[in-house]
This record gives sequence, C-alpha cells and structure tokens, in this order.
Amino acid sequence: MRTALILGFVVLTGTLGEISLTHAMKQIGEVHEFSPVAIWRVLLRSLRQMWLWIAVSLMAFSFYAFLTMLSWYPVSFVVPATSLAYAAGALGAKFLLREKLSAMRWAGVAFICCGVALAWVDQMPPVPHMGDFYRDLRELAFAAALAPLAFYLFSAWAAWRFFRSSRPRATLHAGDFTPPVSILKPLRGLDRGAYENFASFCRQEYPQYEILFAVSDEDDPAVPVVRRLMRDFPEISIRLVVGGETKGTNNKVGKLCRLAQEARYPLLVITDSDVRVAPDYLRKVAALFADPKVGAATALYRALEAPSFGAIMDTMGSLSFSGSALAARSLEGLKFTMGSTAAIPRERLAEIGGFAPLLDMHSDDYELGRRIAQRGYRVELAPDPVDMEFPSESLRNYLRHELRWLIGLRHIRPGGHFGLLMTQGIAWAAIAVILAPSLAASAAWISAYAIVRLFSGYVVGVWGLGDPVVRRKLWLLPLHDLFWFFLWLASFGINRIEWRGLVFTLDKGRMIPVASRPQGA
Repeated sequence: MRTALILGFVVLTGTLGEISLTHAMKQIGEVHEFSPVAIWRVLLRSLRQMWLWIAVSLMAFSFYAFLTMLSWYPVSFVVPATSLAYAAGALGAKFLLREKLSAMRWAGVAFICCGVALAWVDQMPPVPHMGDFYRDLRELAFAAALAPLAFYLFSAWAAWRFFRSSRPRATLHAGDFTPPVSILKPLRGLDRGAYENFASFCRQEYPQYEILFAVSDEDDPAVPVVRRLMRDFPEISIRLVVGGETKGTNNKVGKLCRLAQEARYPLLVITDSDVRVAPDYLRKVAALFADPKVGAATALYRALEAPSFGAIMDTMGSLSFSGSALAARSLEGLKFTMGSTAAIPRERLAEIGGFAPLLDMHSDDYELGRRIAQRGYRVELAPDPVDMEFPSESLRNYLRHELRWLIGLRHIRPGGHFGLLMTQGIAWAAIAVILAPSLAASAAWISAYAIVRLFSGYVVGVWGLGDPVVRRKLWLLPLHDLFWFFLWLASFGINRIEWRGLVFTLDKGRMIPVASRPQGA
C-alpha cells in the first residue's frame, strides 16, 4: 500500500505538471523566430503565465518523490513502475486537454499498463520504514498547504495594485473618449429593485446613448417596468423589443442577436438586469476603448445588500471570484468578460462572428471575452465595480447555481477547473492540521489560514470593492470556502445542469437539451 501511495504521487504530480505545462505553452503561443528579442519576449510572457509556475511546482514535487523512490527501491523497479505516467498522461490529454486519441495509442497505453503490472508482481522490494514515509508525506502536504495561502496573498496584492492605480487614472481620463453607446439588456422576469436598477442607466452623465430592452413576449413582468421607465425618462432613447425568433438553447444570447441588429451606435454595453451603476459608469467604461488594443471591457461587482443567508454566501462567492480575477489579470491578463458588464465595439464583435456563435453556449459572458482575447486584443477591467441586487435565495438554491457554474467551468476550461485544487485553502489547512506533529502546530496552521484568508478578503472585498455586506459578514468567508470545496468535488461527478426549467448536458461548453423538468418538481 505504501509503495502504491508513493508511486501514485509521483505519477499524479508528474502528469498534472506536464498537462499544466502544455496548457501554459498553448497560452504563451509559438516561437516564430529565433532572434534574441523574440526569445526574450516569449520568456517574459512565460514568466507571467500562472500555469507555467503551477507546472514547475508540480514537477518539482514529482521529481522529489521520484528521488525518494530511488533511495528506497532499486532502479530496476522504479523506472518500469513510474512509466505508468505515460498512461496517466494519455488519460489527462483525453479528459483535460480534450485531445483525440486513436485506437493505436490506446493500445500502446494498455501495453504500458501490462508492463507495469508485470514489474509489480515480480519479487517486490522491501518497504521503507513507515516513519520516513510519514515524514515525507507530511512535508509534501505542508508544502501544498502553503500554495493557497500564497494565492490569497497574491490576490490581495493584485487588488491593492489595481485599485490603487486605476481609479485616479480613470477619473483623469473619464471624459476624453465618449463614443455613442447602445446599452443592451435582455430580460426575463423581474429582479429585486428592477426599476432602480434600470433607472440608474437612465441617469448617466454621458453625451449620447440609448437603452434597448428585449423580452420574449408581452406577458413578461418586466414589460410594465420598462414602459414606466419610458414615461419617467422621456429625454432618454429607450426601446423595448418584444418577441422574435427563438434561436439556440441560450435564450439570453438569442435576445442579444436581436438587440445587436436594432442598436444604432458603435459601442455595445451589455449588463445583467440585476446590475445598478453610478452616473459616471458609461464614461469610465467607454474611456477604456481609447486604446485600440482593448477589444472588450468588463467590471467587478459588489452587493447592495444580502436579504438571506444564501445571498450572503453568494456575496462571499463574488468576493472570491473577484480575487481570482484580479490575480489572473496580474499574471496573464483577463481572458473573459462577466455578466456585470461586457462592453465591446461593433468591429470587434464582427471579428468573432457576432453573438450567433454563442447561441448554444452555457457561459456566454466568459466565451465572449475569451474569443476577443484569442484575436489578440486586451480585455480590460473597469476601474469601479458595479452594484448588484442579489436575490433573496435559500442556501439550497445558492448551492445549486454555484454547482451549475462549476460544472460549466469544468467543461469550458477543464485545466482551470482542476487548478482550483490549489486554491482550496480550508481543505489543505485541514490536511495540515491532521498531519501536524503537535497541537501547537495544528493551531498554527488553523491560525495561518484564518488570518491570511480574512486579510485577503478584507483587502479585496472591503478596501477594494467597498462591499457593505462583506464588511459586516467577512467572518463567514471560511464557511463559504467549506461549501465551495464540497461543491468543487461534486462537480467532477455531475455532467448535467438544470437551467430555467430545462435539463442539459454540456459538450465543450455547449448546452444540449435533455428533458424538461416536470411541473411542480
């Protein structure tokens, strides 16, 4: 059993390191010329690639464990046994990198497994002393438990760096670039505070803009609210689009296709219906596009209030997501947009084929930004977060929609989904506590997790985002982490999602309908 554990660790960390390295190199891109300048640029891009550092860490752990095996066992056993990594690599390429493997390759994998089995059933080498194995396992666990703490600190630094520098610069240049804007709002039903959310877009201090709403039919409860908005703000160009052909499985994107056709202006700004903004929102978002290298813009978000426990957990989730987004921005730049804001010029939208390619996508916000980034443009972050009216939901409903999001992430970005393992601070802290040699050491690990996590949450959520719910409920952040860890584990075993009464399976982010949820279920 102990031999199997150390072998499994060597194979798992080595394989995951190679997969992470492959993913990193695909993000970095090819080397087209071998001049010193070109190689230096690739090196700089590599140093900012988070997956490269994850790969180096995993491969370092694997190499250390491999050396440990060589010190325990004869090389005639270690080398054949660790060749199992070739089989694990093929499985990882299939299920994480989505590579296609031929029958011949699968046959080669089977032969490797047979060879390892033959090496295993031969006369087994003596097992090392358990104390040495336990000590090495504990040291590896402690090293892994430091990774999420480092991530939390890096997120706090990234938030401090972003908010310290972006807001003064945004205030200075907010009025320099003001192209006409079309605000697109696909609607279905009503959110809390819907009228005030919509009205905040009518109070923009911006020279020329229009607001377009879209609903599926006249019976939608949002229609009277939009018509009231038209009466209360006659000076604002507000239009309501009703009906239209249903296209694809993502009803929101179907409405966006229609709204993009109706919109008159060159800059499109899409926001969810539960978003509320400040009067200078459009100026600060539009100013980002003065740089022609910016192809899309998005915004972080904070809660206006949290009327239920589920909403409080949702707020803690947005805090964690904001920290991760700011860390990603510092390492490799943003590669996605969010429903809180997705701004894009018409020319850039046309380059990715419009909204139509997203008609069946589960995470259309993420895909929009990803496709823009693939074209070589930057996805920039607005200097100020928007406000959001979180629904008064139960804990059960919160857990369901978080699980749905994690399942979607696993399908559209499997490497990133697995990489969440190294951000599970509460789980790694628990392992460190169990393996700690004394009560004092266990208490030190618990204290380190709590102090670093709450400090990071304060910097990101309270100082950076200015979230009033986080300010009052920050102490609940570890509880959110606990829920999040078990949801992350569950997302590996579920392939179906329920969305708006329908059940779908996912194939590379595309939703494939399965069946309708029975009424009353």
